[in-house]
Amino acid sequence: MVTFLRPEPSWAEWSEAEALYQFESNAPAEVRDTLGIECARLAGGVLLSMREDPARYWSKALGFGFTGPVTADLIGEVCDFYRARDDSSAVLQLAPSVLPPGWEKICADHGLYRGPSSVKLARDLSLSVPAASAGPPVERVDARSAEEWATMLMRGFDMAEKPLVAMTAAFAALPDVRAYVVRFGGEVVAAAGMYIGGETAQLLGAATLPLYRGRGAQSAMLRMRISDAIAAGCRVIFTETGAEAPGTHNSSLHNMKRAGFVPLYERVNWAVSTRSSIGR
Repeated sequence: MVTFLRPEPSWAEWSEAEALYQFESNAPAEVRDTLGIECARLAGGVLLSMREDPARYWSKALGFGFTGPVTADLIGEVCDFYRARDDSSAVLQLAPSVLPPGWEKICADHGLYRGPSSVKLARDLSLSVPAASAGPPVERVDARSAEEWATMLMRGFDMAEKPLVAMTAAFAALPDVRAYVVRFGGEVVAAAGMYIGGETAQLLGAATLPLYRGRGAQSAMLRMRISDAIAAGCRVIFTETGAEAPGTHNSSLHNMKRAGFVPLYERVNWAVSTRSSIGR
C-alpha cells in the first residue's frame, strides 16, 4: 500500500511563494510601472507589493519562518515595506506552525488583523493519476494563445483589467509555467495554470465561465496538471483555496479532494494596516 507523502510546511509555503514571486516580478516593465509592482526577498520569504492593484489581491508576504523564526522585528520589517509604499491591500500569510509565542501581541503592536482563511493542500505524485472521465479535452497553451488564456483566467476571478491580463500572459511565457484551456464551440471557457519548481509543482488559478460550470472542465485540467507534474519529475503538487465556513460549500476544494489532494492546514490572511504600528 502506497503511503501518502506528507510534506513539510516549508515545501508548501516556498512553492507558493516562488510561484507568485515569478508571476509578479516577470510582469512587463510598463505593467510594473502602471500597477506599482515591487518584489523583494527577505529572511527566506518574499514581499510582493502591487500598490495600484484593482483587485486588492496581489500584495502578499509569505514563505517566512523556515530559515529563521518569525519575530516582532521581522514583522516590523514586513509592515514597514508595505507602509513605505502606501500599499493598503497587503496581507501576511504564515503557516500556523511558524507563529511565535505572543503572536496576538505582535499583531496588536504592528497593526495586523485577522482576515479570511485558506486551506493548503498537497498531492503525493507517487500515487496514481485519477481515472479519466467523459470530460472535455484540455489544450496546453503556447505563446500564440497566452493572451487568450490570461484573459479567461482573469475574467474568471473578476480581474480582467488590461494590466493584470498582460502580467498573466507574460507569466505563461516562462519555461517553468504550464497553462491550459478548455473550449466549447471554439470559445475558451475555462483556464488553469501551474508552476514547476524543481521537485514541487504549484497550481496557480483555475476558472470557468459560469455558463459552463459543472461540465467537468476543472476536473479535466486537474488530471492534466497532475500528469504533467509527474512528467516534469515533481514529487508533490501544492495548491490552496478558500476555507469552508460553516454552512458554505467550496466546489474547488471538493474537486481537489476527489483528485487526491489532501488538506495540510488552514492559513489565516493577516491584513497589514496602513496605520503606524503601536509601541514602536
